[in-house]
Amino acid sequence: MKALQDKRPQEAHAAFKKLIDNGTENASIWMAIAYACRDMDDRSGCAEAVDKSLALEPRNPRAYVLKADSFYNDEDFQAATAFYLKAMNVAPDPKNTSPDLQAELDRAQTRFTELTTAFEDYLVNGIKKKADETGDAGKRISRSIEYMIGKKQPYFQQPKTYFFPELPNKEFYEVSDFDWVSELEAATTDILHELENAIENSADFSPYLTRKDNRPQSDPHGLADNDGWAAFYLYKDGNIVEKNAALCPKTMDALQKVPLPKITGRAPNVLFSRLRPGAKIPPHTGMVNTRLIGHLPLIIPPECGFRVGHDTREWEVGKVWLFDDTIDHEAWNNSSQDRYILLFEIWKPELSTTERELVSKLLMSVDEYHNHRQN
Repeated sequence: MKALQDKRPQEAHAAFKKLIDNGTENASIWMAIAYACRDMDDRSGCAEAVDKSLALEPRNPRAYVLKADSFYNDEDFQAATAFYLKAMNVAPDPKNTSPDLQAELDRAQTRFTELTTAFEDYLVNGIKKKADETGDAGKRISRSIEYMIGKKQPYFQQPKTYFFPELPNKEFYEVSDFDWVSELEAATTDILHELENAIENSADFSPYLTRKDNRPQSDPHGLADNDGWAAFYLYKDGNIVEKNAALCPKTMDALQKVPLPKITGRAPNVLFSRLRPGAKIPPHTGMVNTRLIGHLPLIIPPECGFRVGHDTREWEVGKVWLFDDTIDHEAWNNSSQDRYILLFEIWKPELSTTERELVSKLLMSVDEYHNHRQN
């Protein structure tokens, strides 16, 4: 070992090879031979010794660094990147790492960063730049590149109670695909006037989330029974809230054009949603993935925002959007004024009429069963 440390690789190689020839073989000896071969510029000998060491000790970070170095010197940067990463993944806790091994791992990290940055720059300056220049047409390929290079992680549907398979994983839907949206947007002024009238007449806004005595309590963000996020319902759990609907006849009329789901005891739910100044709706996911949630913005102060997955937007008065609420989403009002939107739900367009009927029956059956058991 001293010969290797003193930069006498030929002498070290001969000594370690003699040990192996005499029947003494372990991963450390093969690593010493690999280092000697490296210092003698014997690439094939180094590669062979590294492989023999890994065969005896598959989680040897030094061996992976040396293997990565070999590929790096051969300009096989994809392979080098993979082995530098492997070395870092199998490395022991830094508290238990010797100084010389830590130096090797630090060098591996530097090389790994160099290679991945070069790769990212190539993709970003090439394909992603061209994709971004195409606007909406290149939006998905741009997002896929961000996933590919690890800049972002994808979000997926995570419904809390019911998952319907094979539906697309889309954060926001294109409102231009829904012919009724323009009619609802055209009614914005009338809807806003009715909202303002309801507010002036002390409309019954109640906390959007309320505690239920017959369910375990889980409220880590303190939103249950919190007036910061409140609702004025026009439809609740499939029933018209007559008192509130009477104050908003034009809004109720405009909603007739919207394909609201009709599930006894469940849907539709339509409400004016209020978010107080400084209030935040923390990241969360909805209950079922067979619906989309719609927003019609009505009173939108500055510094209000909304995020679904990686897509962050600001509301614009009178402009509807539709999103999948089973994908992680959040909202905030950093202004000094209340924010108001009309919130509603529709079926996801991918569900056939038959599927919608069956989903409705399924969800109603769940409620019927539990109601029957209680009685």
